[in-house]
Amino acid sequence: MTSQTTIDKTGPGGAPSGPAPAAGLRGHPWFTLITVAVGVMMVALDGTIVAIANPAIADDLNASFADVQWITNAYFLALAVSLITAGKLGDRFGHRQTFLIGVVGFAAASGAIGLSDTIPLVVTFRVLQGLFGALLMPAALGLLRATFPAEKLNMAIGIWGMVIGASTAGGPILGGVLVEHVNWQSVFFINVPVGIVAVVLGVVILLDHRAENAPRSFDLLGIALLSAAMFCLVWALIKAPEWGWGDGKTWLFIAASVVGFALFSFWETKVKEPLIPLALFRSVPLSAGVVLMVLMAIAFMGGLFFVTFYLQNVHGMSPIDAGLHLLPLTGMMIVGSPLAGAMITKVGPRIPLAGGMAFTALAMYGMSTLEKDTGSGIMSLWFALLGLGLAPVMVGATEVIVGNAPMELSGVAGGLQQAAMQIGGSLGTAVLGAVMASKVDNDLAGNWADAGLPKLTPEQLGQASEAVQVGVAPVAKGMPEPMAAKVTEVAHDTFISGMSLASLVAAGVAAVAVLVAFLTKRGENAEAGAGVGHI
Repeated sequence: MTSQTTIDKTGPGGAPSGPAPAAGLRGHPWFTLITVAVGVMMVALDGTIVAIANPAIADDLNASFADVQWITNAYFLALAVSLITAGKLGDRFGHRQTFLIGVVGFAAASGAIGLSDTIPLVVTFRVLQGLFGALLMPAALGLLRATFPAEKLNMAIGIWGMVIGASTAGGPILGGVLVEHVNWQSVFFINVPVGIVAVVLGVVILLDHRAENAPRSFDLLGIALLSAAMFCLVWALIKAPEWGWGDGKTWLFIAASVVGFALFSFWETKVKEPLIPLALFRSVPLSAGVVLMVLMAIAFMGGLFFVTFYLQNVHGMSPIDAGLHLLPLTGMMIVGSPLAGAMITKVGPRIPLAGGMAFTALAMYGMSTLEKDTGSGIMSLWFALLGLGLAPVMVGATEVIVGNAPMELSGVAGGLQQAAMQIGGSLGTAVLGAVMASKVDNDLAGNWADAGLPKLTPEQLGQASEAVQVGVAPVAKGMPEPMAAKVTEVAHDTFISGMSLASLVAAGVAAVAVLVAFLTKRGENAEAGAGVGHI
């Protein structure tokens, strides 16, 4: 590895003069963007692509429903718990090395999953996927921050956000094609060649960037406290739908997370080089950006969770057809993210962020009006509006968080941004899932009786409610056709009422986020990255 010396290039009056001109490919900003986008694409895809493969994995490996849940939960837990610590590793050892290690580890773990023949092995390698994915995500943002001059950073983050949005939304389509026409293992094997491309590009193109005052030591107790607190919080959110929000175990883990965060905050004021200097949060715009990312993820991930059930179980679409119906959402994120980056560069983040969350609120309200016979045109309108609303928020909130953090903490800031999104997604799924479950539980018995169907025992009603919460009609084997039709109608009507209420709650969350957006402003330290060059 070639030796690199970090210098601080400033213009007249100490102002940053921009990054040092890149010699050929090495350190070229736009080629750097392409490289990190290839790596980030793997992690974003795996957030949704595996959901399509889960039924095939369950059949092939004889897995229970709880086993299949662990395939998803293990990945998200490992990712959410380790993001901020992984960002700190990038700040300490350099984002280039951290990114490359993350890509190699993620691709290797993916290949190992494809070769696994038991559920414990799949879950183990999913944990490793999450850990290595956490390494490369904040490192990618740190590389962009250090490589791009301030006036082009928003455009770069816009394209970065476009890749994440397109990969997340496109996961079900690609997963459906691979599972249907190849096998479930191909969902994981596909990361191996992508990882190889990312590593080759990274070795050739990426230039290491380290701030002169980068951290030199590790806050090991802080890492342990934060990891424990994050684990307890995310675990409570994951298990709440199963345990129930009134269950003592749910609140035990929530209480443990609160204690963990309190102890972490106290320790951070005492240690010489804290994991997260709490002074970061004295920046109102940065704090607002973190809150905004959480609220956006609640509305987006929570709302989208039910849309997939609506398309497949109510409309009877195949996974591929359901994914294709979400193309307006994906398409508007692809188109809107770079445009949002350009707009934010011109007018600042405040108005685009507020407008984006307003569009998101309107889209979620529109999705609350969907019926079981709503046509594709109306659905596409609301999905497109949601993509148009999400694009400036993905870009703007990221720039606000990373741009308002000092350069030496760009990795930690990137970890904060991603952790906020993961927590928001888990919170959205858990809270909106609870709203859905409560509405279905309240309405199902009455709707069942009104349809003249035979009375159910409490146990039967509970089983029927669980099925209806995901849009499945509890039609028993051998049930007469007229009765099966009535059961299906009741199930779908009840599911629609629950989805409508959950979508309205998501719209309310997005409306609150509009107000939070007005607390943001352009990153005060955005130009710091442009002042870091290399010889």
